Amino acid sequence: MYVGLKMLKDFHPVTPKTALSEAKKILEQEEFWMLLVKDGDKLVGYVRSEDMSAALPSMLSTLERHEALYLLSKLTVGHVMRKDITTVPPEMEIEQAAQIMHDKNLAGLAVVDDAGALIGYINRTVMLEVLVEEMGLALGGSRLVFEVEDRPGVIREVAEVISSRNVSILSTSTFFHQGRRMVVIRVNAEDDAEVRKGLEEKGYRLESAQDFKQEWS
Repeated sequence: MYVGLKMLKDFHPVTPKTALSEAKKILEQEEFWMLLVKDGDKLVGYVRSEDMSAALPSMLSTLERHEALYLLSKLTVGHVMRKDITTVPPEMEIEQAAQIMHDKNLAGLAVVDDAGALIGYINRTVMLEVLVEEMGLALGGSRLVFEVEDRPGVIREVAEVISSRNVSILSTSTFFHQGRRMVVIRVNAEDDAEVRKGLEEKGYRLESAQDFKQEWS
């Protein structure tokens, strides 16, 4: 999956001259984590909800109400925006974008073309939607979790067990837990007893939440 296939195109950039009160209203209406800031056609930065919120209380606490309201009306995005904007190309794999957001603790990324023009936006909400989609949750079926050895042919072997029961695979993923490689497969079957039996006969140990309970109890 690529960033360009999941990026948001219908979003509202602001300018450095946009009133902070207006920017905050846009942010709340669109339910975004941040707003991108453009000066003409040039992407110049971004502003986060917490940056706006941080600017308001400090001003209100030191001024009389009428003074505060006047200055708030003059406060613009340019006063609080951040310029260390991180951009990514639409060709980037979406997991790479997620890694960048995680490592830099970013609320979103601007997507730009080869000329540096802003063409899209990707945020945490999109990343969560991608996770849910790739895990196949909306497709229903049954979810199987089991530990596997890191050796060639594992997925093929598992797939053969599943297909021999006339069941199809809806999604697959892997994760690591305490050095163990776990495979998560969602199959198109409400009753997965036969699939489980076949995997156990091949030596795979099916896991459930109960197997990990001691780790969070």
